[in-house]
Amino acid sequence: MSLRQEPKILWVDGLHLITWALVLIKISADLENEGDGAVVRKSITKIDHELLDPFVSLIEFSVSPPGGFRDHPHRDQLCAGFCAGRNYIQDFNGHKITIHEGYVQWMTAGKGIIHSEMPEEKVNNGIQLWINLPFFDKMIDPKAVELSSSEIPRAEEDGVEVKVIAGESMGVKSPFYTKVPIMFLDFTLKQRAQTHQTVPESWTAFAYVIDGEDGVFRSSDSYTVQAHTVVVLGKGDGVSVLNTSSFKPLRFLLIAGEPISEPVVQHGPFVMNSQAEIDMTIEDYRSAKNGFEGAKSWRSE
Repeated sequence: MSLRQEPKILWVDGLHLITWALVLIKISADLENEGDGAVVRKSITKIDHELLDPFVSLIEFSVSPPGGFRDHPHRDQLCAGFCAGRNYIQDFNGHKITIHEGYVQWMTAGKGIIHSEMPEEKVNNGIQLWINLPFFDKMIDPKAVELSSSEIPRAEEDGVEVKVIAGESMGVKSPFYTKVPIMFLDFTLKQRAQTHQTVPESWTAFAYVIDGEDGVFRSSDSYTVQAHTVVVLGKGDGVSVLNTSSFKPLRFLLIAGEPISEPVVQHGPFVMNSQAEIDMTIEDYRSAKNGFEGAKSWRSE
């Protein structure tokens, strides 16, 4: 991770990013083994919580049968996930669904949930974004909502396609309401295409490059940025993106949200405001109480 002052014109992995920000940080997402046979890239870590408020984690994963993310708990966070492949998800509230390619699941963990996420075929690649919930929403009832590919608004113009998972872009708006106001946009730019996206100036914003060539942040001392890298943008009111490649499209996520400005303590899948609350959450899970009543008896199929 590096921190430096930058001018307004940036180049990221073949993208020309123009923003009204001076402070930038790049965070590389290195490969790690997690779950049962899963390979993940975690690009937001515990040390980034204050900087990236309200975002807790961004995970890019790859998993294939018989591996997967078997029964595990969560408390507090809102999670948005999508994948390329078929993923069977079930939880201890009786919710069961197969997530197909292009679907998005929004899961609110709230006071507690236990679920499993298992691929049904071949290699399953995907992204998960975890968003912190404010103190007064941490113990709400858990809920899962899915949007099919046809229910996710999208727009296309002049070589730019955007899927609006949350927020608004290019005149289209997501139907999904988030308790924490956020923008979650999945952009694909054809060769030499460009786009301009408004972002509220007070929001935290970052981009994550999914697919594209190596790029350069243009400054007095240029440095390259590889794929699978988060680029954190300083405060500003917009981002302009240009795909400089003549050979390959660029795909990236643009994510922004209104800061909560509360302390964050994370212990694995539990996200609370203090270590005392984390200790209480662990005790609740072990004792199957206060939201985890099904912890001892439920097992996924």
